[in-house]
Amino acid sequence: MSKQQEKIKKIEELNQKLAILKEQREKLAVEAKALVEKRDKLNNEVKRLKAEAQELRKTRDEINARVKELKQQRNQIRAEVAQKAKELKNIQNEIKVLMAKRPSKSASFLQKEVETLEWKIQTTPLSLQEEKQLVEKVRQLEAQLNIHRKIEQLIQKKLELVTELKALEARAKSLHEKMAEEAKKSQQTHEKIIKKLEEVKKIKIEADGLHELFLQVKEKIESVKLEIKKILEEVRTLKEEMAAEIQEEKRKNEERLLECVAKRALEKLRRGEKLTWEEFKILAEKGLTQN
Repeated sequence: MSKQQEKIKKIEELNQKLAILKEQREKLAVEAKALVEKRDKLNNEVKRLKAEAQELRKTRDEINARVKELKQQRNQIRAEVAQKAKELKNIQNEIKVLMAKRPSKSASFLQKEVETLEWKIQTTPLSLQEEKQLVEKVRQLEAQLNIHRKIEQLIQKKLELVTELKALEARAKSLHEKMAEEAKKSQQTHEKIIKKLEEVKKIKIEADGLHELFLQVKEKIESVKLEIKKILEEVRTLKEEMAAEIQEEKRKNEERLLECVAKRALEKLRRGEKLTWEEFKILAEKGLTQN
């Protein structure tokens, strides 16, 4: 087998290997594209989930702000309740003290006695001493009557405070229930956030895994490309060598042909025969025309 045939055979083998490598490169490219598409899809899902988690955080923060406001309102009402409860206790103590001093006679009876004595003072001729005695008696009765009046005022104030306390306690209870309801919503929203972030973490791990696989495939593609480049370079070198060998063989054939023509021309010249222009030219180029 000649060198040319060996090189042709080598080129054919290299082209077969090249075809296999190109097919392998295409398959790897398809695999890489699929990995990138899946990775990007997962990364988009991560972005979507993060955006949803951020919206949930915003909602949770708004709910927490409402809880804080409700708590402040409840604490303010509790402070009012404590203040009014203290006031009620003081009134009850005052009533207790006044009840111990309360006259045995009723307020209406005492009021009638006062009115009777005042009428008597105004309409009946009295000595100065008698008038002083009646005035003093009226003053004593008024003092007793004032105890009744003060007790009535305190009892009325007590009733008002009890009513106010009940209203405040009902308001505090309502606020507490609303606060508990909002706190529950906040907790539920927080749990949704945690769930979203867990999904993000899970998908991110999967996306990172796909990216790692993509890098591995990309590395394989680069390796195949490098092998293809080496083979193409080898094929090019072989073709150049073949072309050079063909050119050299052509040159040698031409040289042999010229030698033959020159030899025949010399023989004709020696025999005194006429040369053709081509024969003369060949002998001239070789410097043989002078012989």
